[in-house]
Amino acid sequence: MTIRYPIFKNFKCRFYSTSSDLKAVLKTVIPKKLRLFEHVKKDLSSHQIDIQTVGSVIGGMRGNKAMFWDASSVDPNKGVTFHGLSIEECQDILPKSKMELNDPKSELLPESMLWFLLTGCIPSQEQIDDFSKTLAEHAQLPEYVNKVLDSLPKSLHPMTQLSIAISLLNNESVFAKAYERGIPKDEAWEYVFEDVINLISKLPAIVGKIYSNTYYNGKELGVINKDKDWSYNLSSLIGFTVDDSINHKNLSRSQSKDFVNLVRLYCALHGDHEGGNVSAHATHLVGSSLSDPYLSYSAGIQGLAGPLHGLAAQEVVRFILEMKDTLDGEVDNDAKIEEYLWKRLNSKRVIPGYGHGVLRKPDPRFTAIIKFGNNRPEEFAKDRNFQLVKKLSQIAPGVLAKHGKTKNPFPNVDSSSGILFYHYGLKETLFFTVIFGASRSLGPLSQLIWDRIYGLPIERPTSMDLKTLASL
Repeated sequence: MTIRYPIFKNFKCRFYSTSSDLKAVLKTVIPKKLRLFEHVKKDLSSHQIDIQTVGSVIGGMRGNKAMFWDASSVDPNKGVTFHGLSIEECQDILPKSKMELNDPKSELLPESMLWFLLTGCIPSQEQIDDFSKTLAEHAQLPEYVNKVLDSLPKSLHPMTQLSIAISLLNNESVFAKAYERGIPKDEAWEYVFEDVINLISKLPAIVGKIYSNTYYNGKELGVINKDKDWSYNLSSLIGFTVDDSINHKNLSRSQSKDFVNLVRLYCALHGDHEGGNVSAHATHLVGSSLSDPYLSYSAGIQGLAGPLHGLAAQEVVRFILEMKDTLDGEVDNDAKIEEYLWKRLNSKRVIPGYGHGVLRKPDPRFTAIIKFGNNRPEEFAKDRNFQLVKKLSQIAPGVLAKHGKTKNPFPNVDSSSGILFYHYGLKETLFFTVIFGASRSLGPLSQLIWDRIYGLPIERPTSMDLKTLASL
């Protein structure tokens, strides 16, 4: 393997173990990380990190440096990085599908990102091939989960169904059972690890079941293929891969590896986004009480379902479609686009897909998604929605900067991702967040394992009443 980036010299563990067992690799990483953690805990606990303000207390704790999260971080200028690596670096070095190694358009696998987030080690192709197979072998849902999902009304929000299904798997929790019988504290992580891998393995089947029940009356849209990767199986189970055993003639959509690669890219990019976002923080918070990973991530899913967190991609699609109609399809008319944006802003409506709580430059995830479309001109050159998204990213920042009420006038990942799903035929915009929910499992659940390795305590901040704040 060629090492292209100087930063790799800081990651000796990346080539430390050739084991195909993720848990075995993780065990080689733990001792060094624990020594560092003990040093921080013992020698640096009294060091002050930041000065808290009243504004941060009443403003959603924004900017408070009060949470430990190890695998990813978000810098205002660099965007999200994973163990210090940029998105582009991860795309270059993390393994892809074994079936498409010679395809320059093939994208990194979410299971590669999961391995990296959890261990800090770059996995080999062989390790990921084996890991993909392990996930597929444990993908089938227990019958009681299928029965409960089948009993739910089709009108029930897909995210509610997702949360229910994940909670039901609590019945499978080896951690909960081990804790009940009594286990040493330093062994807890091993049971949490088993739950995490089991949950992530089953997410494609959960997503597929919810999609089928909600939109296709329970019709079988695909099957789990144990020789395929996690994203392929997720795509298959919502009817977006070609399988000779399934009749797809009634589905009006693209069944191609390009959609599978979009799912791979999307899920890898959305896997982690530091710990302060609602879905990650909720998972961490509930997990700090020693709730098992199923209950913990179910809470994260419910947070992700909130309009201010996970629903932006569907709002962007509605916005783009409405805008294109208003423009009479003139998606390259700069003057009309600018006029439309000012009219919207002056009516006190936001431009969805723009702005970010931390970033002060264009979101590199947006750049990666746009690059995905640009690399497939035969697919997207004539897609007026995609072209409008690109044109909007050139015009909207200037309008928003002049408007002056947005700290970051640049596009975020939500401004592009939904339109690509829509292009391939995934028109049920309400379902975008369910795929987001599957992808976001990678980071918070990896961190949950490390929370137990470190033996972090229950999270319990001190609250302040209004009278106290007013007296400061």
